[in-house]
Amino acid sequence: MADKKTDEEEVVEKKSGGNMVLIIVIVLLVLLLVGGGLAAYFLLSGSNEAAVDATAPQTKAMPTKRITKRSTNYLTIGPIYPMSQFIVNLLSENGTRFLKTTIDLEMDKPELSAELDKKKPLIRDIIIRVLSSKTFEEVSTMKGKSRLKDEIVSKINDVLTDGQIKNIFFTDFVVQ
Repeated sequence: MADKKTDEEEVVEKKSGGNMVLIIVIVLLVLLLVGGGLAAYFLLSGSNEAAVDATAPQTKAMPTKRITKRSTNYLTIGPIYPMSQFIVNLLSENGTRFLKTTIDLEMDKPELSAELDKKKPLIRDIIIRVLSSKTFEEVSTMKGKSRLKDEIVSKINDVLTDGQIKNIFFTDFVVQ
């Protein structure tokens, strides 16, 4: 009988030991998932520009502020630089859709127009490449047009040194 009792005690000890290992593994997995989620959140939501600006030495040649988002302040619109009309084929399977648009660029300061005059072919090329890389579905909604504006502003601002484009305005927009 004593042997029977010791066997039962061993089984109980093995079960409680197995449960403890299982609990530890679950806790470690939860901690790993939470840590990974927090790391992804901070990496994806943080602005790298602030870190770059804080560590980079400030010189007169480097602009201190890069505009990456379009301005939404419509009460004080800056100087406008008009562009001529764009007609591009939209990205599609059969190539039958096209976009005709006219774009005006809102500058942060009037002195930027001289640089825009010099770089007009480059700016037109940037706009044409961005427009022709879109599908009808991407440009047919208000949200799609807003994303398109953000992308164009960002890409143009990458090549400017004397100022920045604050916003763009579609003064004509026809998709067929």
